[in-house]
Amino acid sequence: MKVGDQITDFEFNAYHKGNFTKGKLSDYKGKWIVLFFYPEDFTFVCPTEIRAFAKHHKDFEKEGAAIVGASTDSVHSHKAWFERDLPEVKFPVISDSTHKISEQFNVLQEDGTALRGTFIISPDQILKYTVVSDNNVGRSVEETLRVLKALKTGELCPIEWKPGEKTLGA
Repeated sequence: MKVGDQITDFEFNAYHKGNFTKGKLSDYKGKWIVLFFYPEDFTFVCPTEIRAFAKHHKDFEKEGAAIVGASTDSVHSHKAWFERDLPEVKFPVISDSTHKISEQFNVLQEDGTALRGTFIISPDQILKYTVVSDNNVGRSVEETLRVLKALKTGELCPIEWKPGEKTLGA
C-alpha cells in the first residue's frame, strides 16, 4: 500500500470508552481518519504517544478527523491497560490480534507486534500520508495534526507550513 491508494475496507474489534465494539473502516467514510499503530500495551513509549493523541483529540475532531489507535494486543489487554493507565483516551483502539490490518498497512513485524505507523486517510478513503518508524522513537502528534491541516487545504504547502500561512497555490 502506498500514498494515493484506495484503502480496502476492513472489519475490526476494538476497545472504546470501557466497551468492546465492532466496526469497519467504512464506518468513517466522509471523515478524515488518523490511524496509528503502536507496538504493545503496557510498554514505555506507547503511553506517551497515546496520551498526546488523547490531549489533541478535540483538535482532530475540529478538523473533521477521527483518531483510531491499533495494536496487535487483544481487546482484553486494551481494556486492562486503558482502564488502569489511560482513562483519558476517548477514541477506539483496534485489536489486530489476527494481524490482518497490520499486514495491510505493512507494519507487522516478525515477532507479531506492529511498528509505529501513522496513516492519514481522506474522507473518500484514499491514503494521503504515511510515516512508519522504529519502535524506539515516538512520533509527534502535533506534526500529525499539522499535516492533516495541510492536506485539508488541497494546496501545495511549503516546508514548515502552519495554518494561517500562505500556501504555494494561494
